[in-house]
This record gives sequence, structure tokens and C-alpha cells, in this order.
Amino acid sequence: MSKIATRMAYGQALCDLGEKYDFIVMDADLSGSTQTGMFAAKFPERFFNCGIAEQNMLSVAAGIASTGKPVFVSSFAMFAVGRAYEQIRNSVCHPGLNVKICASHAGVTVGEDGATHQYSEDLAVLRTIPGLTIVSPADATEAYAAIEAVLKHEGPVYVRLGRFAVPVVFEKENYKFELGKAVPIYEGDDAVVFATGIMLAAAMEARDILAKDGINISVVNVHTIKPLDKETVIKYATKTGRVVTAEEHTVIGGLGGAVAEVLAENAPTKMKRVGLNDVFGTSAPAGQLLDHYKLNAAGIVDAVKSLM
Repeated sequence: MSKIATRMAYGQALCDLGEKYDFIVMDADLSGSTQTGMFAAKFPERFFNCGIAEQNMLSVAAGIASTGKPVFVSSFAMFAVGRAYEQIRNSVCHPGLNVKICASHAGVTVGEDGATHQYSEDLAVLRTIPGLTIVSPADATEAYAAIEAVLKHEGPVYVRLGRFAVPVVFEKENYKFELGKAVPIYEGDDAVVFATGIMLAAAMEARDILAKDGINISVVNVHTIKPLDKETVIKYATKTGRVVTAEEHTVIGGLGGAVAEVLAENAPTKMKRVGLNDVFGTSAPAGQLLDHYKLNAAGIVDAVKSLM
């Protein structure tokens, strides 16, 4: 498999969509890292660098969106969400404005930037905000398709993007993205792994490892964290009786929390969550961090086997 960072697909998607749609792009002095610089070079009249002032950027975006024009805003997840939470909640989501917050460098795969920049709580923080759609693409193909989908969606959206080059698991020519619909990848009866973001590739690898031991699992790609595809979650939990969630995020409040909430109310099921276990990240190359925190195929294999 080739490897491409989802932030790269985001930058390309903005450039391509800019030819067909009228929207504004804003950044907080990180356009090289977030890849919005590609759009800035092509459509300078529709790009605004707001400087290192994320709270102001979200407020300005809300003002522009209130005139009816969609706005994409980008920065590192730690700053776009962590620093500007109040503006996201009160200025963007409370009035339901058409602002698309596309934050890159989420999770521990920021690597050597260290714990302060490795934001692994964003999904949990944002899930609590009413009316906010949350998307976590698995690869570059899905990220590219998601950007057009969120542009066409009316209302605020958060898209989680990464710095790290990850396997491309979907073919661009044959992939269709639909907000709010989980995508079954493999079918098996012994357990189901609900994976989001870069953990989908790890779940697919875990499926092959488990198959060698005679354990056949379903793998479901959950690219939309909110609204969660409850019907698919219940269907596969009921089918297999064993559930594992996998995310490059704290186990508290993200995909694992969302799935657990659905199952507790509708179909109580044996469950394990693969993610960061109430710890901060540390400084190291991204690949080493994924292995260190068992955010990999081995971690998923262990979780499945613990339920057998």
C-alpha cells in the first residue's frame, strides 16, 4: 500500500473544489503544515492567514459564515480545538453556522512535537457540543471524499486530519463517502472491530493475523463519529457478541465511548477499547509512539483475544 497523510489529501481537495464552489479558507499561520497553502497559492483572494490567533480566526469565520458563505478553518488540532473551544461552541455551533473546522496533526502521530501538541482528546471534547458533525477519515482517499461531503453539508463540521503518512486502503475511483454511514470492510462472526481514522489499517492487519489462529472478525470503518451509525453498531455487536473499538485517541469519550453508550442502551455486549489509556503522549517518532501505546495490529489482536 502507498502511504499519504490525510492532511495532504485535504489540501488537494480544497484546490480542486475551489474550481467548482465558492468558499473561504482560513489558517492560523500553519498553512504549510495544514496544506492550506496549496489553496492560498491558487486562490489568494479567498484565503486569509489570521496569524497565531485561533480564537479570533474562529470568530471571524463565524462572521463570514453568517453571510451565507462556507468557511474552512485549519490549524493543529491542539490549537483549533483546545485553544478555541469557546468560539467553536458559542460562535459557530450555537447558531449552527457553516464553518468546517479541519484540524491537522491530531493524536500522538504528531510525534517529536511532544505531549503538548499531541491532542488525543479532541473527539471527546467536541462530541458534547450539540449539532456538530465529527469526521475522522481513515486514509487519503476518504479524507479527499469527505471534504466535498462536508462542504455540501449544511452546518458546522469537525474533520480530524493527521501529519503522519498512513496506508491508502481505499481506491479513489470506487470509493463513495456518505456522512453518518459506517463502512463494513470484512465480515466475520467471532468479534467486530469498529475502527476510526488511521486505526482502520491496523484493524485490517489484525484481521489477517487473527484469521491464522482461526478467529474470524468483522472490521467496520467508522469515519463519522457523530452522528454515529447506531444501526450498524447494534447489528454487528448482536451478530458477533464481542466488540473492540480502535482509535488514535483517549479511550475516554471518543469512538469507544460513543459505541459503549449505544450498546449500554440497546445491546449490552462484551467490549474492549483500544486507545490511549488516560495518559499523555511523549516525544518520539510517530511510528514508535503507535507501537509504544499499542495503537497497532498487535494491540487489536490482544483486545480481541481477551474477549474470546
